[in-house]
Order: sequence, then structure tokens, then C-alpha cells
Amino acid sequence: MAQQTEEVKSLIVVRVRGTISAHKETRETLELLRLTHTNHAILIDSRPAYKGMLQRVNNYVTWGEPTKEMIIALLLKRGRLAGNKKLAEHIEATGYKSIDELADAILSCKVAYKNLPDIEARFKLHPPSKGYHGTTKNSFRAGGEAGYRGGAINDLVKRMV
Repeated sequence: MAQQTEEVKSLIVVRVRGTISAHKETRETLELLRLTHTNHAILIDSRPAYKGMLQRVNNYVTWGEPTKEMIIALLLKRGRLAGNKKLAEHIEATGYKSIDELADAILSCKVAYKNLPDIEARFKLHPPSKGYHGTTKNSFRAGGEAGYRGGAINDLVKRMV
């Protein structure tokens, strides 16, 4: 049987719900993803291991494929180094010359954002301006906010940055 090779894409994952009544496995998976609070976001690639983790916590997070402009906005406004220093002011510490070059590397999955030196692996975002458009308990396809949303993640993150 021929195996299909799927291209690796960059994903942005945002936690939209708390875990008061969540199962233990769900809470542990959220900790492994470094999503310890609501309105935190991470940048990952679309490996099968990450996809399995996202399926386990799909009622508590939303995810999709970001654009280059959205990655640049996240890095400029919410990217932090160790010691809460702004990433935009100390970009040389990551080994890249500009934010644009780093965003290209992240989008094409040439570098994992969490593996950059002295980097804070998550983005601490604001709640979305004008609130969530649906309930956080339902999936995006059912009119809610949780689960896979594809390119529509950019609209949500833009309101949260």
C-alpha cells in the first residue's frame, strides 16, 4: 500500500477554554503543548504526533494555518525572550537578521519556534476584541470556537494580538 506524504505545515494553536472539569489526560496534554492558560498561543508544525495531541484537546483549543503576516505580527507584538525582553528589539539573539527572515523559517517549518535559543515558547494574548463570536464549548463547524478552523484562525489571532 502506497503511503501518502503530506507536506508539513506550520500551525498556530490557541487555548480558548479552561480545564476545571477536564479529564486528566486532557490537562496533561495541554501542559505538554505549553498551553497552561486561556488565550495562550503556540506555533507548531503538523507532525502526526502534534495532530494526535490536538485531537485529544480539540474541545479546549482552536488551530489553523497562519499567514506570514500573522506570524510577523505575533513575533513583533507578543514574541518574548528570556527575562521578558521583546523579541523585536533583540532579534540577533535568535540567530536571524530580521523578523521577516525568522517568519519565513517558521512558516516553512525550517525551524521550530520552541527550539530557538532563549525564547519564550508561547505567546500570551489578550482576549479577542468584541469577544468570541460563538460559544467556546462547540466546534467551529457547529458555530462555536473550538477545533480546527483553517485560515480563519488569522481573523481570531488578529483580534487577540
